[in-house]
Amino acid sequence: MLQLIVFKAFYKEKAALICKIKTNGILYLCGMLKTTLLNAVNAGANEIRRYYNGSFTISNKEGINNLVTEADHASEKAIFDVIKKEFPNHFILSEETGEIVTNSEYKWIIDPIDGTVNFANGIPLCCVSIGVEHNGKMVLGAVYAPILNEMYFAETKKGATLNDKKIQVSNKQELVKSCLVTGFPYTYLDSPNGPLQIFEKLIRCGIPVRRLGSAAIDLCWVAAGRFDGFYEHKLAAWDSAAGFLLVKEAGGKITDFKGNDFSPYQPHILATNGKIHEQLQAVVNGAQVKNASSL
Repeated sequence: MLQLIVFKAFYKEKAALICKIKTNGILYLCGMLKTTLLNAVNAGANEIRRYYNGSFTISNKEGINNLVTEADHASEKAIFDVIKKEFPNHFILSEETGEIVTNSEYKWIIDPIDGTVNFANGIPLCCVSIGVEHNGKMVLGAVYAPILNEMYFAETKKGATLNDKKIQVSNKQELVKSCLVTGFPYTYLDSPNGPLQIFEKLIRCGIPVRRLGSAAIDLCWVAAGRFDGFYEHKLAAWDSAAGFLLVKEAGGKITDFKGNDFSPYQPHILATNGKIHEQLQAVVNGAQVKNASSL
């Protein structure tokens, strides 16, 4: 039975009314938290639009092409301003700033521009990605690719949407007939079953594997049924926080390479429509590509 708990939280000079609806032990957030999330991704997206194909400073982080631009910092600041106005005491983890630690039960996990190299080269596959955790569980996620005009949103147990229309994963049954997507780290991992080894096995069997340059968009396109599966070896929490909830809420399956429940705080990700998950997982862990019936 639904229990409606209404409480007032006073932040600085402004009182914020937050509704919590609790059913079957799952916490649903309404009103202000969702609105703030959508306002935050829009604020970041406005900075992407403002700088896109314009002039901006570019510098390097780890790896020769691991870029950060003036627009990344502008997007991050715009996002922070929106969140801190309504929730100044919430924990924040963001790609450029790092952690802003508080004792709040809420954490915002932010990538102000996912696909920075694309953005810096005028390639429209770039986005803002924000996930919201409550007590360690992802409850809201939004990814906005403004140049593509695609807004993805997910809420725990309420499904996933693209531009307010419900989306779901594909229904492909066989890995050999699937369309996949992956990414490669800026510092190459020279290890057994590394990125190139898995890529080679798949493409030698004629399986199309794309590389978009934005893990958040990769995950959104799995959620929307455009791709049947995604794998990557080295992601950070801000790369996957929102996208993994989108895949889950769109009916997909998402784990680490060993098949354990996915956590954005470890680097390996395997996200599929669920139908090809075990087949792709076997290949990622060293098996050769076979027909679905024999994998």
